[in-house]
Amino acid sequence: MASKEFNPFEMAQAQFDKVAEILNLEEATRHLLRNPLREYHFSIPVKMDDGTTKVFRGFRVQHNDSRGPCKGGIRFHPQETVDTVRALAMWMTWKCAVVNIPLGGGKGGVICDPHHLSMQEQEHICRGFVRQLAKNVGPLNDVPAPDVMTNAQHMLWMLDEFEAISGAKYPGFITGKPVGMGGSLGRTEATGYGVIFTVREALKELGIRPEDTTAAIQGFGNVAQYAIELYVKLGGKVICVSSWDQGDQCSYTFRRKTGIDLHELLKITDKFGGIDKVKAKELGYEVLDGEAWIEQDVDILLPCALENQVRGDNVNKISKRVKIIAEGANGPTTPEADKVIHERGIFVIPDFLANAGGVTCSYFEQVQCNMNYYWERDEVLSKLDVKMTSAYLAVSELARKRNLYMRDAAYVISVSRVAQACKDRGWV
Repeated sequence: MASKEFNPFEMAQAQFDKVAEILNLEEATRHLLRNPLREYHFSIPVKMDDGTTKVFRGFRVQHNDSRGPCKGGIRFHPQETVDTVRALAMWMTWKCAVVNIPLGGGKGGVICDPHHLSMQEQEHICRGFVRQLAKNVGPLNDVPAPDVMTNAQHMLWMLDEFEAISGAKYPGFITGKPVGMGGSLGRTEATGYGVIFTVREALKELGIRPEDTTAAIQGFGNVAQYAIELYVKLGGKVICVSSWDQGDQCSYTFRRKTGIDLHELLKITDKFGGIDKVKAKELGYEVLDGEAWIEQDVDILLPCALENQVRGDNVNKISKRVKIIAEGANGPTTPEADKVIHERGIFVIPDFLANAGGVTCSYFEQVQCNMNYYWERDEVLSKLDVKMTSAYLAVSELARKRNLYMRDAAYVISVSRVAQACKDRGWV
């Protein structure tokens, strides 16, 4: 998951350090915010289907809860590391702050590969994860959610285990649940739609019509799929997507210069977002190298996969035509690449702003669960649009007023809000 060249937590700390200098934060506040408040490392023994017992390693990191309960997903990934989880927890703190919802940052992970686990084995991991953490998570202190290779079913198993241990009903303990079991309508679309809400506002600001633009997208999971859907509805054209091939253990880029057909591709995609390359060729798609998405002659790049995908060794492959990079993934751009992008004047919508639609809608789900009253889909997406648009405009306004790079402006707003909350509580 993390590139050998870059430690994601060190990258997150470097981004924070830069903003701490801009804000002239005092030393104690810097020390407090550049490290997690607390973290949990644990083992999850699981009885496998073949009768053997396998021990999986799990993590939960709570970066900061000065503004409210920690919030953040749980990843199942064979290359999960605690440093990845630490970085993601820190980014969640800034993400909740930039859209101004009363939550802090947390993240969880288990080192495992769901591709090679039965549903029963995955259920045992979910329940074991909660048993290890039941005293340290809950609707009032840390609210988990789905992330890479976890889904609504995993969340429901975790909720069931938490309620069995606590002896009461706590639907607000976890978000990303199935609709009808405490899940929110609109949650599935939220992250991808949120990315495009910010792209729409950036295009307005740059005086460009969506129907005059083309885009290349990295990834074909939930975020990418819904980003494509809304972007195409606005009139844009996506010419390629990349996707991970489980059999070959590498990614491929699927390109059709006349525009991809989302619904056509979904018919040949597995539940993990992997596109069948043989069937794609039959449908007229070119199958290119996994990194070819970054080289396309388009107006907008949307990295919607994993961290460290735009790096020093590939940033110069970005076409001179590219005007906007909207980071649907968490931490997709390394500091080295970010410097080049900044110098080239490409307009960046930073990850913790662009992809904050997911956590915003998770917050909406939590609110609905806690009051036991659920909204219609259009109401959820309308509230999401308002939140994402106002957050984008606040960052954009500050960037213009202080002549800041968009990423720095987003960080200044987020970090100052969290630092102020810590100060108001008397922590520093």
